[in-house]
Amino acid sequence: MDNATALDAPVIVPTHRRAIGGAARRLTVLLANPRGFCAGVDRAIRVVELAIERYGAPVFVRHEIVHNRHVVERLKALGAIFVEELTDVPDGVPVVFSAHGVPKCVPAAADARGLVAIDATCPLVSRVHKLAEKLHFAGRHILFIGHAGHPEVIGTFGQVPPGAMTLVQSAADAESCHVPPGPLAYLTQTTLSVDDTHAIVAALSRRFPAIEAPSKDDICYATSNRQEAVKAIAARADFVLVIGAPNSSNSVRLAEVAARCGAPARLVQDAGEIEWAWLDGVETLGVTAGASAPEQLVDGVLRALADRYELATELVTTAHEHVIFKLPKGLAG
Repeated sequence: MDNATALDAPVIVPTHRRAIGGAARRLTVLLANPRGFCAGVDRAIRVVELAIERYGAPVFVRHEIVHNRHVVERLKALGAIFVEELTDVPDGVPVVFSAHGVPKCVPAAADARGLVAIDATCPLVSRVHKLAEKLHFAGRHILFIGHAGHPEVIGTFGQVPPGAMTLVQSAADAESCHVPPGPLAYLTQTTLSVDDTHAIVAALSRRFPAIEAPSKDDICYATSNRQEAVKAIAARADFVLVIGAPNSSNSVRLAEVAARCGAPARLVQDAGEIEWAWLDGVETLGVTAGASAPEQLVDGVLRALADRYELATELVTTAHEHVIFKLPKGLAG
């Protein structure tokens, strides 16, 4: 697996497109790169597609495979059925576990029923699961930095016995959380705000100087890269559009990062959700997409903009990504 390589400075590649009807007002669009699908999302979607090809429809998927309704609807049309619990899956059919990961009890229950279980968990999430188990067996209580109720958090907590982890959602939590006596370690959700997480880690490290840190950052390369890219466009933009689902943690974080950089930001699922009054007086617009948003949604937003404005589009590149994850055994090849 190759790592994403950050560049020293953004590379600007200008392109131009005139609006349909020759609209008078000019709008510069700063298009973030990287944006959109990451390797874990690509892999998860491909797992569902290949499972349908191999086993035939229907293939059941526990939880949304990724947090994007456009992706989910397309897979439904191919023959995927999305359910929230394993009890909703009938006997004798394949079931796919989503990219966010699941508690250990879920694959155990699937095995007990004789279901064909296919794990589409992002390998970077699986890495955090393994670290949680390792730290627990080493006798360390784990402070897990993440958002309550997120599927990734639920899945990670489900790797260890109840009480072995404490959830820390903010720097205030880090200052006030109660922990049992003994050695400590921390882990993080992979889709957090990099800046927020650094502040929480700093608070934990100050309060618990001996706390064990992971050997490498748990926040995934794609989350970090997309946040750096949105900082680059927000620094120059009057407004930022983030394309992604409201239940997508990494997409929500992109809007927050843009706002902290001084650019008002809105999260939209597609072009149909844009309120055009937002762009009144805007001369430079930043556009990016969360890691679970397909590129055709970006294309749709750009087409909608081109219908109303004379566009000058600049691609702002802050990193190159070359990450590819292997497919599960039995589906590859």
